[in-house]
Amino acid sequence: MRLLVVEDEEDLAEGLRVGLSRSGYAVDVAGSAAEAHELLTVNEYDLMLLDVNLPDGDGFTLCRALRNGEVDTPGEGELRVLMLTARGNLDDRVRGLDGGADDYLVKPFHLKELEARIRALLRRDVSGTTASLTLGDLQLNTARRTVTLRGRHLNLTPKEFGVLEYLMTRPGHVVSSEELLEHVWDANADPFTQTVRVTVGTLRRKLGEGSIATLVGRGYRLAGIAA
Repeated sequence: MRLLVVEDEEDLAEGLRVGLSRSGYAVDVAGSAAEAHELLTVNEYDLMLLDVNLPDGDGFTLCRALRNGEVDTPGEGELRVLMLTARGNLDDRVRGLDGGADDYLVKPFHLKELEARIRALLRRDVSGTTASLTLGDLQLNTARRTVTLRGRHLNLTPKEFGVLEYLMTRPGHVVSSEELLEHVWDANADPFTQTVRVTVGTLRRKLGEGSIATLVGRGYRLAGIAA
């Protein structure tokens, strides 16, 4: 899943980028509201971590603009917004949530709690309320970052895990290479490389031939997982 961190404190922003990347997320960083606005109009994100205090405005205004349709985002799904701020009084929390934020976390916070809240918000777009995704004999745990097939643990790379997670949240749907690149890789990915095709190929071999169907000119779809 692809995240946008909007935070002007460089050390914190870099810490979030590194920590969340290690957990398998694709992470882009914006240091201002203007930079965030620009990235939001170009890239499709699954969730935005939004600081309230920004050098050129505040997160409340950006969130409200996003919810009011004043930011022309390329994605069709609703972007989840988790506000991160040192302003933890009741009025600010109410203002953030009423302004369209999905959750509100007060600084300082622990990375584990942040990741748990991210997983909870991202699960709102899929069926089920647990950290596990199941399709036939295939089970993926988003909290533990583990995958088992017919009871056997699979050793996946972070990108293979990301591709599988994205496909499992869209069972029966054909997902294009462009969509996978948009949600599993960050802004540094070269759109002209074969990285998606190669990653899907190695993932298919680990899951078993026939597990991921390729529809020429359209994309990929999970298939043949059940026993």
